[in-house]
Amino acid sequence: MSGGFFLGTSAEQDTRFSNKQAKLLKSQKFALIQEVNGKEVQISLTGFMEKSTGKFMKELWSLLLSAQKNVSGVPQQFLDAKEDETRKKKGDADRITNEIQRMKDKASGDIDQERLRKMLPSGIIWVHVLYSELL
Repeated sequence: MSGGFFLGTSAEQDTRFSNKQAKLLKSQKFALIQEVNGKEVQISLTGFMEKSTGKFMKELWSLLLSAQKNVSGVPQQFLDAKEDETRKKKGDADRITNEIQRMKDKASGDIDQERLRKMLPSGIIWVHVLYSELL
C-alpha cells in the first residue's frame, strides 16, 4: 500500500467500514409524514417482510394518515380500541361488584331466615298458649 493510506487509520476513518445509514439517521431531522416516500419504504421492507409488505404498508399508511389528522397525533383506531377496552373493563368491574353485592344480600337473607327459623317454634308455642288462654 503506497502512501500509507491504511497505516494508522481506524475503522471509523475508513469509509469501507462506516455505517452510512446510521450517520444519515444522526445527521438528518425527520419532520412531516408527507416527506416520506412510501415506495422507497416498501422497497426497503420487502427484503424481510416478503409478500406481506404491501398489506403492511397499506395498514401503516392508513394509521399514519389517521394520526396526522388527529390533534393528539394518535390514530383514531387506537383511541377507539382503548376506549372499548376501558368500557369493557368498567363493565367487568360493575358485573363483579353486582355479583358481590348479590352474594352479600343472599348471605344476609340466609342469616335472617336462619334466625327466623330458630325463633319460629317458640313463637308458635306462645301463640298457641295465648290462643288457648282466650278460650
